[in-house]
Amino acid sequence: MAASLSRYLVEQQRAKQNIPPELRLLLEVVARACKGISHAVNKGALGGVLGSAHSENIQGEVQKKLDIIANEVLIEANEWGGHLAAMASEEMDTIYVVPNRYPQGEYLLLFDPLDGSSNIDVNVSIGTIFSVLKKPESSDKVTESDFLQPGRAQVAAGYCVYGPQTTLVLTVGDGVAMFTLDREQGSFVLTQENVRIPEDTREFAINMSNMRHWDKPVADYIAECLAGSSGPRGKDFNMRWVASMVADVHRILTRGGVFMYPWDKREPDKPGKLRLMYEANPMGWLVEQAGGMATNGNQRILDIQPTLLHQRVSVFLGSKNEVARVTAMHQTA
Repeated sequence: MAASLSRYLVEQQRAKQNIPPELRLLLEVVARACKGISHAVNKGALGGVLGSAHSENIQGEVQKKLDIIANEVLIEANEWGGHLAAMASEEMDTIYVVPNRYPQGEYLLLFDPLDGSSNIDVNVSIGTIFSVLKKPESSDKVTESDFLQPGRAQVAAGYCVYGPQTTLVLTVGDGVAMFTLDREQGSFVLTQENVRIPEDTREFAINMSNMRHWDKPVADYIAECLAGSSGPRGKDFNMRWVASMVADVHRILTRGGVFMYPWDKREPDKPGKLRLMYEANPMGWLVEQAGGMATNGNQRILDIQPTLLHQRVSVFLGSKNEVARVTAMHQTA
């Protein structure tokens, strides 16, 4: 019989001693919240959850109804358990400190409650991304600066993709495991362990409509790929682009590929579009744990020292040899 998420986490706690019991309980709560979001997503128009909420988040992006619902589900599920000191969300201006009426724990939770919002109304895969950090011991009152830890400091990270199946993908620093939601049992069941990304690939994911705005290293790398078997790479590439980071990264974890969301000339003062703390760090760690690579074009994403809660970053992640190639092209430009 396949192991449940709870059994997997208990084994990580007891047999492998990779996580303390408080972190195990926190991850179970996050998984339950994702299950609730999955139900809301699956109801779609029947649940009245589609469409715009006619509001904007801190990034200036128009929020969908499901963005707000997912954010509230995650906060309400996690605030009372005693495992967290505070939370931060892509949808909130600043941190959410656990109210005094609940016990405060030693962990910090960051999340993008619903990644790929533009796909909600057209029934394309979307997802939740999360990252867990340890609260600095020197800190009594939690502040934003407590969250500004490099990605290598994460103690757990994962995402839940809401597609034809609801799949939870998780790392606690011991490789990557995938769990599928069994709706009849109501639980996540382990369906793949030790996920590995092939080092070589013939598949890339990038928004080609932005080609005219790219920096030269990105344009040169894509030109190599498009030249195919008659070009310098000597092989034909396919392009895939879902416009939902969760869906694109899930494909790469499943069969390889390289995902790119680079800086471009439209907003030269911004280093990229994706958020370091809510998207790049957790996804970067998952990819590395699966044998892949994740950089901003110049350095390892997990080594970047954050200075802002909503800091943006360029992202190149996936199959190791392709990410290394496009990174080298940046470094020698």
